[in-house]
Amino acid sequence: MRWQELFDDLEAQFDAVAAAEVAAEISDRTRRETALIRLVDRLRPSIGQQIWLRLAGPGAIQGRLTAVGPDWLLLDEIAGREVVVNMPAVLSIAGLSAQSSAGDATPNVAARLTLSYALRGLARDRSPVTACYTDGSTSAGTLDRVGADFVEIAEHPPGEARRRDSVRAVRTVPFGSLSSLRRA
Repeated sequence: MRWQELFDDLEAQFDAVAAAEVAAEISDRTRRETALIRLVDRLRPSIGQQIWLRLAGPGAIQGRLTAVGPDWLLLDEIAGREVVVNMPAVLSIAGLSAQSSAGDATPNVAARLTLSYALRGLARDRSPVTACYTDGSTSAGTLDRVGADFVEIAEHPPGEARRRDSVRAVRTVPFGSLSSLRRA
Protein backbone atom coordinates (compact mmCIF):
# COMPACT_ATOMS: atom_id res chain seq x y z
CA MET A 1 0.00 0.00 0.00
CA ARG A 2 2.77 2.44 0.86
CA TRP A 3 4.50 1.84 -2.48
CA GLN A 4 1.29 2.62 -4.40
CA GLU A 5 0.86 5.90 -2.47
CA LEU A 6 4.48 6.83 -3.23
CA PHE A 7 4.01 6.12 -6.96
CA ASP A 8 0.71 8.04 -7.04
CA ASP A 9 2.40 10.99 -5.32
CA LEU A 10 5.34 10.95 -7.77
CA GLU A 11 2.96 10.73 -10.73
CA ALA A 12 0.96 13.71 -9.41
CA GLN A 13 4.18 15.73 -8.99
CA PHE A 14 5.27 14.82 -12.52
CA ASP A 15 1.87 15.89 -13.94
CA ALA A 16 2.04 19.20 -12.04
CA VAL A 17 5.55 19.96 -13.32
CA ALA A 18 4.54 19.04 -16.89
CA ALA A 19 1.45 21.29 -16.71
CA ALA A 20 3.55 24.18 -15.36
CA GLU A 21 6.08 23.75 -18.18
CA VAL A 22 3.32 23.79 -20.81
CA ALA A 23 1.77 26.92 -19.26
CA ALA A 24 5.18 28.65 -19.19
CA GLU A 25 5.83 27.72 -22.82
CA ILE A 26 2.43 29.04 -23.91
CA SER A 27 3.08 32.33 -22.08
CA ASP A 28 6.54 32.61 -23.64
CA ARG A 29 5.21 31.93 -27.15
CA THR A 30 2.42 34.47 -26.67
CA ARG A 31 4.93 37.13 -25.60
CA ARG A 32 7.16 36.32 -28.60
CA GLU A 33 4.23 36.53 -31.02
CA THR A 34 3.08 39.82 -29.49
CA ALA A 35 6.61 41.19 -29.88
CA LEU A 36 6.32 40.70 -33.66
CA ILE A 37 3.19 42.84 -34.02
CA ARG A 38 3.87 46.25 -35.59
CA LEU A 39 1.79 49.39 -35.15
CA VAL A 40 0.38 49.08 -38.68
CA ASP A 41 -0.78 45.57 -37.75
CA ARG A 42 -2.72 47.09 -34.83
CA LEU A 43 -4.14 49.86 -37.03
CA ARG A 44 -5.38 47.80 -40.02
CA PRO A 45 -8.33 46.10 -38.23
CA SER A 46 -9.52 49.56 -37.12
CA ILE A 47 -9.99 50.95 -40.64
CA GLY A 48 -13.44 52.52 -40.71
CA GLN A 49 -13.45 53.23 -36.96
CA GLN A 50 -13.22 56.54 -35.10
CA ILE A 51 -9.80 56.93 -33.45
CA TRP A 52 -8.06 59.63 -31.42
CA LEU A 53 -4.42 60.57 -31.95
CA ARG A 54 -1.99 62.64 -29.97
CA LEU A 55 0.68 64.01 -32.31
CA ALA A 56 3.97 65.77 -31.76
CA GLY A 57 3.22 69.36 -32.73
CA PRO A 58 -0.50 69.82 -33.37
CA GLY A 59 -1.62 67.79 -30.34
CA ALA A 60 -4.90 65.86 -30.34
CA ILE A 61 -6.86 65.06 -33.49
CA GLN A 62 -9.65 62.60 -34.14
CA GLY A 63 -11.32 61.09 -37.12
CA ARG A 64 -12.30 57.95 -38.97
CA LEU A 65 -9.30 55.86 -39.99
CA THR A 66 -9.57 55.33 -43.75
CA ALA A 67 -6.14 54.04 -44.85
CA VAL A 68 -2.87 52.80 -43.37
CA GLY A 69 0.58 52.59 -44.91
CA PRO A 70 3.82 51.38 -43.39
CA ASP A 71 4.73 54.86 -42.12
CA TRP A 72 1.52 56.93 -42.45
CA LEU A 73 -2.20 56.85 -41.86
CA LEU A 74 -5.16 58.74 -43.28
CA LEU A 75 -7.98 60.17 -41.17
CA ASP A 76 -11.27 61.75 -42.20
CA GLU A 77 -11.85 64.40 -39.58
CA ILE A 78 -15.35 65.21 -38.34
CA ALA A 79 -15.08 68.58 -40.11
CA GLY A 80 -14.79 66.68 -43.40
CA ARG A 81 -11.09 67.28 -44.02
CA GLU A 82 -8.62 64.53 -44.80
CA VAL A 83 -5.43 64.38 -42.75
CA VAL A 84 -2.32 62.43 -43.72
CA VAL A 85 -0.40 61.64 -40.53
CA ASN A 86 3.30 60.82 -40.47
CA MET A 87 3.48 57.74 -38.20
CA PRO A 88 6.69 58.76 -36.37
CA ALA A 89 4.84 61.88 -35.13
CA VAL A 90 2.17 59.77 -33.39
CA LEU A 91 2.61 59.88 -29.62
CA SER A 92 -0.45 57.77 -28.72
CA ILE A 93 -3.64 56.32 -30.18
CA ALA A 94 -7.02 55.60 -28.56
CA GLY A 95 -9.97 53.72 -30.00
CA LEU A 96 -8.18 50.86 -31.77
CA SER A 97 -9.85 47.50 -32.26
CA ALA A 98 -8.74 44.77 -29.87
CA GLN A 99 -7.64 42.75 -32.91
CA SER A 100 -4.35 42.82 -34.77
CA SER A 101 -3.69 41.69 -38.32
CA ALA A 102 -1.03 39.09 -39.01
CA GLY A 103 2.45 40.58 -38.80
CA ASP A 104 3.57 39.46 -42.24
CA ALA A 105 0.23 39.67 -44.02
CA THR A 106 -0.21 42.67 -46.27
CA PRO A 107 -3.86 42.88 -47.32
CA ASN A 108 -3.25 44.96 -50.43
CA VAL A 109 -0.66 46.92 -52.35
CA ALA A 110 -1.70 50.23 -50.71
CA ALA A 111 -0.62 48.93 -47.31
CA ARG A 112 2.99 48.68 -48.56
CA LEU A 113 3.14 52.20 -49.99
CA THR A 114 5.25 54.69 -48.05
CA LEU A 115 4.59 58.28 -46.99
CA SER A 116 6.35 59.61 -50.08
CA TYR A 117 3.81 57.73 -52.24
CA ALA A 118 0.87 59.21 -50.30
CA LEU A 119 2.33 62.72 -50.55
CA ARG A 120 3.01 62.36 -54.29
CA GLY A 121 -0.74 61.83 -54.70
CA LEU A 122 -1.38 65.15 -52.95
CA ALA A 123 1.29 66.86 -55.06
CA ARG A 124 -0.26 65.46 -58.24
CA ASP A 125 -3.71 66.80 -57.20
CA ARG A 126 -2.22 70.27 -56.56
CA SER A 127 -4.52 70.50 -53.54
CA PRO A 128 -3.77 73.31 -51.11
CA VAL A 129 -2.66 71.88 -47.76
CA THR A 130 -1.75 72.98 -44.27
CA ALA A 131 1.40 71.30 -43.01
CA CYS A 132 1.76 70.80 -39.26
CA TYR A 133 5.28 70.32 -37.97
CA THR A 134 6.52 68.43 -34.93
CA ASP A 135 7.42 71.71 -33.20
CA GLY A 136 3.79 72.91 -33.42
CA SER A 137 4.28 75.40 -36.25
CA THR A 138 2.30 75.28 -39.50
CA SER A 139 2.52 76.50 -43.07
CA ALA A 140 -0.04 76.64 -45.86
CA GLY A 141 0.64 76.00 -49.51
CA THR A 142 0.85 73.39 -52.22
CA LEU A 143 3.19 70.42 -52.44
CA ASP A 144 5.62 71.05 -55.27
CA ARG A 145 7.97 68.07 -55.02
CA VAL A 146 8.17 64.93 -52.95
CA GLY A 147 11.47 63.14 -52.49
CA ALA A 148 12.35 59.92 -50.72
CA ASP A 149 12.59 61.64 -47.33
CA PHE A 150 11.48 65.25 -47.87
CA VAL A 151 8.70 67.35 -49.32
CA GLU A 152 8.83 70.87 -50.81
CA ILE A 153 5.91 73.15 -50.03
CA ALA A 154 5.26 76.30 -52.07
CA GLU A 155 3.89 78.59 -49.37
CA HIS A 156 1.00 80.83 -50.35
CA PRO A 157 -2.04 82.26 -48.56
CA PRO A 158 -4.52 79.62 -47.34
CA GLY A 159 -7.53 79.13 -49.58
CA GLU A 160 -5.76 80.48 -52.67
CA ALA A 161 -4.61 78.41 -55.62
CA ARG A 162 -0.87 78.20 -56.21
CA ARG A 163 0.13 80.99 -58.56
CA ARG A 164 3.70 82.07 -59.24
CA ASP A 165 3.07 85.60 -57.89
CA SER A 166 1.34 84.34 -54.71
CA VAL A 167 4.19 82.02 -53.63
CA ARG A 168 6.02 83.63 -50.70
CA ALA A 169 8.64 80.88 -50.25
CA VAL A 170 9.38 77.28 -51.03
CA ARG A 171 10.02 75.31 -47.85
CA THR A 172 11.88 71.98 -47.92
CA VAL A 173 10.70 69.79 -45.06
CA PRO A 174 12.36 66.52 -43.98
CA PHE A 175 9.74 63.84 -43.24
CA GLY A 176 11.08 63.64 -39.68
CA SER A 177 9.84 67.20 -39.05
CA LEU A 178 6.42 66.67 -40.61
CA SER A 179 3.60 65.73 -38.26
CA SER A 180 0.56 65.88 -40.55
CA LEU A 181 -0.91 67.42 -43.70
CA ARG A 182 -4.52 68.59 -43.99
CA ARG A 183 -6.24 69.29 -47.23
CA ALA A 184 -7.52 72.86 -47.19
